[in-house]
Amino acid sequence: MRVIKIFDTTLRDGEQSPGCSMNIKEKLRVARKLVLLGVDIIEAGFAAASEGDFKAIKAIGDEIEGPIICSLARAKESDILWAKEALINARRKRIHTFHSTSDIHLFYQHKGMSKEEALKRSVEAVKIAKSLVDDVEFSPMDATRTDIGFLCEVVEAVIEAGALTINIPDTVGYAMPSEFGAMVKIIRERVKNISQAIISVHCHNDLGLAVANSLAAVLNGAEQIECTINGIGERAGNCSLEEVVMALRTRRDIFKADTKIRSEEITRSSKLITKITGMYVQANKAIVGANAFSHEAGIHQDGLLKHKSTYEIITPESVGAGKAKLVLGKHSGRSAVKDRLNELSYALTDEDVDNLFEKFKKLADHKKEIYDEDLEALISDELMVIPEKYSLVYLEVSTGTLSDPEAEVVLNVDGEEIALVRKGDGAVDAVFKAIAEITKTKSWLLRYEVKAITGGTDALGEVAVTLEENYGKNKVKRTGVGSDTDIIVASAKAYLNALNKLVANGSRKTKLTDI
Repeated sequence: MRVIKIFDTTLRDGEQSPGCSMNIKEKLRVARKLVLLGVDIIEAGFAAASEGDFKAIKAIGDEIEGPIICSLARAKESDILWAKEALINARRKRIHTFHSTSDIHLFYQHKGMSKEEALKRSVEAVKIAKSLVDDVEFSPMDATRTDIGFLCEVVEAVIEAGALTINIPDTVGYAMPSEFGAMVKIIRERVKNISQAIISVHCHNDLGLAVANSLAAVLNGAEQIECTINGIGERAGNCSLEEVVMALRTRRDIFKADTKIRSEEITRSSKLITKITGMYVQANKAIVGANAFSHEAGIHQDGLLKHKSTYEIITPESVGAGKAKLVLGKHSGRSAVKDRLNELSYALTDEDVDNLFEKFKKLADHKKEIYDEDLEALISDELMVIPEKYSLVYLEVSTGTLSDPEAEVVLNVDGEEIALVRKGDGAVDAVFKAIAEITKTKSWLLRYEVKAITGGTDALGEVAVTLEENYGKNKVKRTGVGSDTDIIVASAKAYLNALNKLVANGSRKTKLTDI
């Protein structure tokens, strides 16, 4: 099986996406993550573009081991020299130089430059780079709008000059998969010395075809794909690393190829890029979107619960995304609701499920998504009464920039008032620590969420917390909700609400009809 090299250009082409500029520390964080991800080549930047780019490439070359570190350079001696200096300490280094070859670029961007001159400059640039480093890559820019005969002539000449990788860029995302694949095939057939170089492809997403074009190229002999995490890049972006990698892996039967990418790092890598750039991926984006492994339709949910392969071709665990999520909404069926209740450690009779499902459907018609606390509210309202073992009597918090946050909490526990003072990392942490010690519970806080119910600075705030506690061999989760104009008080109420639910039916998977 062929191994396709992954050339990651998140730090170069990806950074050219509007608003995605990164400083040196951020670029180093990304480079370290790319090592864990297992990319073969990191294009760390464009050394001649700015002092910041030069320093970032040098910092990455100084520290990073494993992948080849690459700098982009125009077909100009000064650019190539800057790239060489930036890569001075890199263990494995590559200079990637380029020149336009299409008639459109030569006429408009290069002021009527002849093809002969473009060919000459391309060859000279490769020779200069080759005199400085062993590993040289060349790109004929705007290759997909270049005359195929001239393109083959340029490719053959730069290989003769010493280029070890020939990158075929679809610079403006113009090509269709069938013609892009055919172009790669023609290059392989017509260029006499093509066996001396690796064919790479660099596709842009202007028509939404960057991944499709890259895959078409692999089918026709390409051995390297240039891509970015989350598909960020100029204009509509680049080929998405996560999509092209998982397409190759999922359909090895077609491509007879794979990559060395550690796919379990994909989701974490995506989240890091989102955090650093502030560019969020759309919810329905393949592989890393929030909905990539979410299912709402009842038929899909039922099939998934019976066997994952019915509606999942990639497991979320394989890309580090945790478990598939069954989203409860108006399209959900009874089996999905029952499964979620089982996850929450509620064991209902068939009659209870039928009654609850009827109420669930009415609520789902008014809400886009039904959350765990909504289900618990339905259960509390329709099927059970939560006894209040713990209740808040009094709460006093002191906090500030010059002292550690401290909370004095008084609870009523089975009719007895108990007071305690505790410090914490914050006001809420101090309150929760005091409550946990008074109640002698050993719950884990899984979720803490705050939202305003009303507007203004005096808004009524609502807090939802999810607690988990071990009861014998079972782990039981409960969600508590509390509201108050003071968000600290609301937090305490929510925590106690969840604890009361755990006490009520946490010692076993309780049949609600027994309560």
